[in-house]
Parts: sequence; structure tokens; C-alpha cells
Amino acid sequence: MTSGPRHDAADVSKARESAPAAQRGPSHVSGALTALERIPTVVLDDHQAVAVLVAQRIADIIRARNAEGRTAVLGLATGSTPIGVYRELIRMHREEGLSFKRVVSFNLDEYYPMAPDNIHSYHRFMWENLFSQVDVDPANVHIPDGTVRRDELEGWCAAYEQAIRDQGGIDIQILGIGKTGHIGFNEPGSGEKSRTRLVHLDTVTRRDAAADFFGEEFVPREAITMGVATILDAREIVILATGEHKARIVRRAVEGQIDLEVAATFLQRHAATTFFVDGAAAVELTRIATPWLLDEVEWTERRTLEAVTWLSRKVGRAILKLTQADYAEHQLSSLVARHGTPGAVNGLVFNLLGAKIRGKSKLPHGKKVVCFSPHPDDDVISMGGILRKLTENGNEILVAYMTSGNIAVFDHDVRRHVDFLHRMHRDHGLGDAEVPAFVAKVDAFLRGKRPGDVDIPEVADIKRLIREAEAISGLETVGLSGANGRFLNLPFYQTGKVKKDPIGPADVAIVRALLAEAMPDYIFVAGDLSDPHGTHRMCKEAIDAAIAELWPNRPRGPQPAGARRSGEGKATKAPEVWLYRGAWQEWPITEATWLVPMSQEELRYKIQAIFKHQSQKDSMPFPGQDEREFWQRVEQRNKETAGILDQLGLAEYFAMEAYVVD
Repeated sequence: MTSGPRHDAADVSKARESAPAAQRGPSHVSGALTALERIPTVVLDDHQAVAVLVAQRIADIIRARNAEGRTAVLGLATGSTPIGVYRELIRMHREEGLSFKRVVSFNLDEYYPMAPDNIHSYHRFMWENLFSQVDVDPANVHIPDGTVRRDELEGWCAAYEQAIRDQGGIDIQILGIGKTGHIGFNEPGSGEKSRTRLVHLDTVTRRDAAADFFGEEFVPREAITMGVATILDAREIVILATGEHKARIVRRAVEGQIDLEVAATFLQRHAATTFFVDGAAAVELTRIATPWLLDEVEWTERRTLEAVTWLSRKVGRAILKLTQADYAEHQLSSLVARHGTPGAVNGLVFNLLGAKIRGKSKLPHGKKVVCFSPHPDDDVISMGGILRKLTENGNEILVAYMTSGNIAVFDHDVRRHVDFLHRMHRDHGLGDAEVPAFVAKVDAFLRGKRPGDVDIPEVADIKRLIREAEAISGLETVGLSGANGRFLNLPFYQTGKVKKDPIGPADVAIVRALLAEAMPDYIFVAGDLSDPHGTHRMCKEAIDAAIAELWPNRPRGPQPAGARRSGEGKATKAPEVWLYRGAWQEWPITEATWLVPMSQEELRYKIQAIFKHQSQKDSMPFPGQDEREFWQRVEQRNKETAGILDQLGLAEYFAMEAYVVD
């Protein structure tokens, strides 16, 4: 997964306790691999490991301060990243007796203007995700007030700063990081001496928040935030980042120079700051991406593949044309020495990459295949090419759509379909007497609906049906039929809001029942971690749990023919799991297990299948930072993967999908 030194809780705790609070200047972990890191950075396998370790650190501080007869003062953040931390703190409160009775909290920020009971309010977020589920005294909770009159804001912000000082300062401040490098809402241009104040939100920040507000036009343009100086006053700072979409800004904050345009870089001057990231967010750190530039490395097959591929693209020459001078000039002489000659290394990597390519003849024939699609379009977006090939190879395919995807349907699409229903009833007499009343109810709701309001059941159901019909049409385009689709409608998704419930036993049971029924030889799962709403990650949690229950001894990686395991009361076949990625990222060719080529015609069929999802075309409710349509992203991404192989000197293909065998 990742390389370079890791730190356990004891190491981090010891480092934090020994760091003098008044010390300033860059702080960094010892060791050549982390020599470029100006903020100590802990890399963990996944977001849950990050949540557990950070929650444990917070719990340690609460207990230590309480043992000293003091109140623990916490600086807290909102957003998707710290939710896992709060869930773990709630678990510790319920199962381990962690008490919040002697805890005072100060939150980083709040949109302005914003009522505390608004669905988008950070006040509401904190009470729903933490405070209402622990024994904190409401009088000890401090959250910026989005209802303060504008002419009173300056005095209110000064009072917030004074309240922090009155408590003796913040013991530990939790931060996330935005794509602009903002901490709190300290946008590009925020000064190191800034304090709690009203700020204008950056365009990138508002675009990131658009999904929560059901449109960028509804995102507030201002917010109240603690300042950079307020944050730096904390005795200890923990900053979190998870997902591939944070990788670039993590590297900029950790390894780059201090810059007024990237507020997180000011944390380099804090003596007790630690960055906690998952493997996905760490991929661009030098110690992960190119460790041979920093220190001696172990030349495993995987590392050799990464280094030679990097070198080939760096110097702009095909792999088989790389010379001794190329290796020497880029600190890779030790790799040549290990193999004897440049030609030996070149040939090894060329063959390793070539072996990853799997055309139709090398894909499964006559097998049982289950493809899990988090939303009703992820199947054709990510694996439309291989779905067509698997169909042509005579496999028995079931595509399981895990959620309805109904919140990603615009209201105007509902109006269009309801109008069609009304006209069919009026002009052809189709439907019973309830149709006019149904149409009137839907129309009345939509006319009075405010941005972010939860849909009434009738509207939510129409949106579900729209997406189901589109999904079946997409399947037909790649050669399947409605009989090959299954709509699971997992309970965790059915909140009517962007924010979802945690994966629960009911979700896992539904997935488990489908797998027990299908008994697949192959399972395809969304393995990308960068979808803006986190649904892909949550769906994978449910699948992983169901697979673990059915096949507890399932071997990892490609299996030899006939290699199957069984357990008492368990399913008898151990399927091979292939991970695909969604519309935001693609597997790097060095990380992919298999590369599946597509002809020009096959890519056209895939794009046509994506076109069938009309509610997601032209303008998507949740586009992320990439404003292109899904088909445009897919075309560029699949052609680029094939183009990289061409640049490296391998066979030239029109387009290519990438998969990792779990």
C-alpha cells in the first residue's frame, strides 16, 4: 500500500508531549525518506485507521487533563473527514466510559448567514454527529453563530477569541484541509496573524460545497472562521486528509514552502502539528511516489516497475530505449546494478507491463459475474467496456445497483416525467382517478421546495424510477437486458439528504443475500475513494463485510484454477474480486493488475451506454471539481491509459480500462 516510516499512537503521543508549546519553526520526523516533510505525517492504510488513531489521541488528552483536575479544551472541525473520528469517540463514550462532562469545545467555523437548525448548519452537524450522543454540557459547546447581525459581528468575533483565552487556550485542534489548502475557512490570502472574523469564500470552496447545497448557486458566499493565528495558538494540532482527491494539496502543505495562498503551510511553524492521512491521500508524497530520490530502497518487483515507468516518462523515451546514463542521472544506478545491465531491467519491466494486458480472449468465459454499482451509472461509466466483452464471452452477469441515486436527479426532470404522466392520463385515459391528485401533490411540493429540503416520498420515488429506467437502458446498450439488473436500495442511502447513515447490519445482510444467491466466480467492486459524496466508499464497506461473512478464508489476488475454499455453514466458492474506479480517478498502470483494451467501436458503445443516463447528462447535480460530463471524463481517461502504454513503447491501443484484483 504505502512505504516509508509509520508512527504508532505511542510515538505520536510521546512526540507531542515532549514538544515545547512555545517552540516555532519547521518540525519534521527524522529519517531520509521524510527529509522533505515539513510537518510530521502519519500514513495509515485507510480512513478508518486514521479515525481510530486520532480519536484515541483526543481521548488521551481528555483523560489526562481531567486527571490533572482540569477541563479539556477541544477545537473541532466539521465536514466528511472528521465524521469517522466522532463516531469512534461516541463508541468510546458508550463502550469505554469516555466522559465529556469536563470538556469544553470550540468549533472552527460556520457559514454566514446560517440558522442553527438549517440542514446545512455546522451547529446542526455537530449536534447530530457528536454532541447529542455524548454527555457534554451544552453550556460548554461553542460554535460560531451564523445569525449574528452584521453590524455586531466584529464584537462577536472578539468575544469568541476571549472565550478561548478564558478557558486557557485549546489543548488539541482538529483540522481538515480543503483543495485550496484552507484550514477552517482561511482561504487563499489569509494572513498568519488573522483571528476569528467574517471571510468571503473562495470559488473552489463553494464549488466543493455545491453537492451539500444542491447547487453552487445556493452555497453561502461568506462564513465566520477562526483565524490562522487562533489555530496556531493551540497546544497541539491534528490535521486530517483522506482520499486521492486530497493527495496534491497534502504534498503541497507538507513539502512545499510556506505560502500566503495555502493557509495549511503555516502549520509548518507549529511545533506540535501532525498530519494524519490515509494511503490514498499520501500517494503524491515524495517518500511514497519516488522514494529512490531520497534514500536507499528495496527493489521489489512493484518498486522496480514504478521506477522504470517513472523514468521512461521523465526522459521521454520508451522503456526498451532507456540507457545507463538515464538511470545514473536520475539516481537509479542501484537498480541497474541489481540486474546487471540496463537492458535486463528494461526487458523485465516491459514484460511485466505487457503481461497486464487482457484482451477478450483472456477474460472469463462461461462464469458467474456480479458487478456492484454504487449508483445506477457507475457500471457503464467505469466498466462499460469489459461488461460488453464479458457478455460476448457468455458469462452469466448480474449488475447490482446498490443505491437509488435519487438525490442526484434534478427537480425539473421530475416535472417533465409528471407532465408526461398527466398528458397520458388526459389524452389517452391511462391511469386511474388518482393520477390528477398525485400530479397535483408533486407539483405543489416542488413549487414550495427550498434548496436542500428532503423530498416527499412521491418525489423521491419518481427520481428512483427515473434512474432505474436509465440503468436498464444502459445495460441494453452493452448487450445485457433488464433481467441482468438488480436494484438493492440499501437502507444507508435512504436519508433523502447528501449526508448518509453509517453502513449497518441491514445493508450488509442485503448484499450478503445477493451474493449467496448468485454464488459468483467474479465480483466487480467500485474501489475508488474520490467520489465527492463518499457513497462508493460506504458501498465497498458493505461488500467487504458481506464477503468476509460468506468467505472468511478467501485468498487475496488472482487464484489458480480450481482454488476454492469452504467453511462450515459458509458458501463454498471464493470469488475473485476486481476493483474498478469511478469517474474521478483511474488506476495507475503500475498499480493495475489487468489492463483491458477497447477498440474505437467498443469505446463508442460505452459512451452510448453513459448517454442513456439522461438525468446525469449535460449538467450533473454532483460533478465535483471536474465540470465535464461523465462521458467526456471517461473518453479522456480511457484514451490516456492506452496512450501511456504507447509512450512507454508497448502495443498501441485505442483505449483501455484498468482493474486491480483485491
